[in-house]
Amino acid sequence: MDFEAILLDIGGGVARLTLNRPDRLNSFTMQMHDEVSRALEAVSKSDARVLVLTGAGRGFCAGQDLSDRSVTPGGDGVDLGESLEKRYNPLVSRLATIEMPVICAVNGVAAGAGANLALACDIVIAARSAKFIQSFANIGLIPDSGGTWNLPRLAGQARAMGLALTGEPLSAERAEAWGMIWKCVDDEKLADEFSALAAKFAAAPTKGLAATKKLIRESSARTFEAQLEIERDAQRALGRTHDYKEGVAAFMEKRPAKFLGN
Repeated sequence: MDFEAILLDIGGGVARLTLNRPDRLNSFTMQMHDEVSRALEAVSKSDARVLVLTGAGRGFCAGQDLSDRSVTPGGDGVDLGESLEKRYNPLVSRLATIEMPVICAVNGVAAGAGANLALACDIVIAARSAKFIQSFANIGLIPDSGGTWNLPRLAGQARAMGLALTGEPLSAERAEAWGMIWKCVDDEKLADEFSALAAKFAAAPTKGLAATKKLIRESSARTFEAQLEIERDAQRALGRTHDYKEGVAAFMEKRPAKFLGN
């Protein structure tokens, strides 16, 4: 597939999607949205068992490229709801529901929708120099792309309010301390860190990981008793998979398991 605004590499069970507009801090345009959508469709149909999302250059993603919209003082308004409905919402929903772990490697600033795109992923590893900025307040908007849902769940209401209302940058170290991301690592170690984790997931029992992801993400909408029933049904199905049987056999035989992802 031919792309201009992104890079996509699939091999060894790992799909790596890189936002590739470094001169604009990988901010989103309609073209980038289209290419990311096509890339995710290709990933879902491939033999990839883990997705890595990262950015090119010195930043992860600065959110929306405002120059890609025609907004002038006193001019006609822009239907931002349409932009969310057709582009950002499907994107973060796809990352949340794709049946494989999604690792976000935040290599630099993640601002606006870019910050919330990162937080929509399953596991976030950030370079120590990275910052997360809810910059919406500076232009009179609300934290979109799942921001008002993810922020209070990840950071708590008080911290979510502070981040959203002030727009103050949050360092990767503090994001880790607050439990918003999985890990903060030195900049020079970021590539090795996410590559090792991606390789681990690519060789792991994929159906089990996908079910775990699904159940955790959906748990807040259920009662405890309902969740127990869902766990029962998921475990029943997973107990019949090749990978479960292989995992038990490998444990009993004291050898490395050879998971096939089914």
